[in-house]
Amino acid sequence: MDSLARSLAGTGLPHPLLVDAAREAIAAGDPGSAAGRAEARSRSLLRPVINATGVLLHTNLGRAPLGPAPEPPAIRGVNLELELSTGRRGSRQSHTAALLARAAHCEAALVVNNGAAAVLLVLATLARDRAVVVSRGELVEIGGGFRIPEVMATSGARLVEVGTTNRTRLPDYAAALAEDPALLLKVHQSNYRVVGFTESATVAELVALGPPVVVDIGSGLLDERTPWLPGGPPPWLAGEPAARQTLEAGAALVTFSGDKLLGGPQAGVLAGRAGLVAACARHPLARALRPGGLVLGALQETVLAYLRRDAGAIPFWRMATTEVGELRRRASAVGVGEPVDCSSVAGGGSLPGLEIPSAGVALAGDRTAALRAHDPPVIARVAGDRTVADLRSVDPADDPVLAKALSAAAAASG
Repeated sequence: MDSLARSLAGTGLPHPLLVDAAREAIAAGDPGSAAGRAEARSRSLLRPVINATGVLLHTNLGRAPLGPAPEPPAIRGVNLELELSTGRRGSRQSHTAALLARAAHCEAALVVNNGAAAVLLVLATLARDRAVVVSRGELVEIGGGFRIPEVMATSGARLVEVGTTNRTRLPDYAAALAEDPALLLKVHQSNYRVVGFTESATVAELVALGPPVVVDIGSGLLDERTPWLPGGPPPWLAGEPAARQTLEAGAALVTFSGDKLLGGPQAGVLAGRAGLVAACARHPLARALRPGGLVLGALQETVLAYLRRDAGAIPFWRMATTEVGELRRRASAVGVGEPVDCSSVAGGGSLPGLEIPSAGVALAGDRTAALRAHDPPVIARVAGDRTVADLRSVDPADDPVLAKALSAAAAASG
């Protein structure tokens, strides 16, 4: 038993979890496996990893990486629901949501825990027991199997489909006005594209029909002009809907995710007319869907960076706009493997089909398992008969760690 205890020492797990590992090993008739079981449990916990996949918003890796917090939140409390000027209880939406409204140039905003929650809350508040008109080409399925028709059914709204998968014209929406719809809903095809013989109605055209228009823009681009980027919008953003321009076109509300092109933590945002936002905030679901202080704090830092026009403080934009030449220089400096050109993608249900020229380091064969076993784990991809570590999704500060992991993986594979 003493040898079993010694084998478990140094795993870093608390005593109850070590006991579980020991009991499982003894029950399996293999006491010597206890340390391996404890190590496996330790590796199953949330931990930092190096994303060398080239997928900038990798859903399995938490989507948008966040910049450092200005102060560790465990050290002090925050004025989450306290008005410092009066000492009275305030609203957790009065801080970050107000900044988002300013950044999107609209009357008001509300933050919930993810993008699907934003759509659900809008539908439940504004369209329960009433019709909502949606193009058949926009009845999307988002990650995890959640589908717009199912979200709508859960909200209590009644779906009215119009048009076809590839062509939905303004008269299709106009004909559906006989259903007395509460809303006209446009949903951005965030994770796929319909190309070829296509047609769709613009937001401005739908606004002219009368009912409030709600647009789920999906990825959270705040402004198509990207004033936070010194060089203006990159070519690969062409055609991506943005919150500011959608609202300027007359949409009553927009909804979007916080952890995609916005580059913040997992959250959902609804923004637009103050009266509609306030109605959503009063709905009983709003409390169930609200985010906590850690999320709001991280999102606040992200939005402040936008207002400062400081793209460098938002890791997604820093990664996405790094020049290929700089990535090639880093690849050569790693000193392990073969520097190669490759392509990155946005990921996270954003900009489908997009490829951003990139550079990285390649090792012969499939070395992904060895890289995952490194501490910290490195997540790379296999392309053909090589393992490629794409540097566009790797923070430059992690290049030395990546080099050690690649060297160890190469040695482990002979």
